[in-house]
Amino acid sequence: MRIVVTGATGNLGTGVVAALRADPQVETVVGLARRPAEGVVAADVERADLAPLFQGADAVVHLAWLFQPTRRPETTWRANVLGSLRVFDAAAAAGVPRLVYSSSVGAYSPRVDDEPVTEDWPTHGWPGAAYTREKSYVERYLDSFEQRHPKLDVVRVRPAFVFQRAAATAQRRLFGGPFVPGSLVRPGLIPLIPDVRGLRAQVVHTEDLADAVRRAVTRPVKGPFNIATGPVVDPKFAAELLHARTIPMPAGVVRGAVDAAWRLHAVPATPGLFDAVLRLPLMDTSRAESELDWRPKHDAAYTLNEFLKGLREGAGGDTAPLAPDEHRLHEIATGVGKRP
Repeated sequence: MRIVVTGATGNLGTGVVAALRADPQVETVVGLARRPAEGVVAADVERADLAPLFQGADAVVHLAWLFQPTRRPETTWRANVLGSLRVFDAAAAAGVPRLVYSSSVGAYSPRVDDEPVTEDWPTHGWPGAAYTREKSYVERYLDSFEQRHPKLDVVRVRPAFVFQRAAATAQRRLFGGPFVPGSLVRPGLIPLIPDVRGLRAQVVHTEDLADAVRRAVTRPVKGPFNIATGPVVDPKFAAELLHARTIPMPAGVVRGAVDAAWRLHAVPATPGLFDAVLRLPLMDTSRAESELDWRPKHDAAYTLNEFLKGLREGAGGDTAPLAPDEHRLHEIATGVGKRP
């Protein structure tokens, strides 16, 4: 099998490429990334002529996604929505028989209770955040895309929050910004965790998500698959990990703090993203377990402990998106990797 993977150097991409290369059914993995890197083809999904790169592929795995700049949603829209549409259309034009797209729990419509949703739950997202709007829009496009290309098997993987040690510093940059010191996120140093009613989420380790994607590539399946591990992460769970206590706090107070930090340019995460997280449903993963024979190797406690350790140690990866802070600072200073 010859597999082409977009976004090959990010948190998801590094895991997926490694999982595919370890599979004896896969002969060739071609990684695409926006920035030049060893072992990958430099190709921006917004601009590159993708169809020739997809020729002869047994599957295209689309993982490329731009989280920043959150203050310029037109930029992320062009990369994430228009770029995704270009990938899908190029895959069809190249005659690729299988397309695996990494959607998100963020594509799902809000749910106020804790009953896990299956893959038929509506995917209209939360309109107040760019990330959820974009994920939802791409799902709508795929609905019509599948109708136009019935011979192309489309798999939509909908993961929970994805963590690994090598991505810890990169994710701190993306969502916490430079004023969130990862070195302080250690048991005993954070005495209190805000206990916000309704704030809970699921996570999955990058390796487990990569295994699910590998199975979706190599098995004759199509349609959506929820990917998450247990237990559900809530403020009490986080407090146990950090040896802290919880303190009840209204959601409005926390949102106000996020909004103030956002307006002061202290954090890149928007208050709309906090609103979206409060409304995320929990996901039922029965379909992945039965049709992909998928079982996560890492539970939520292991996944988050590994991530938090990575934060404290300033861990990073060998690619530009996952590089430790000193490498990213050099890139910024020299202009390497900037979008024109």
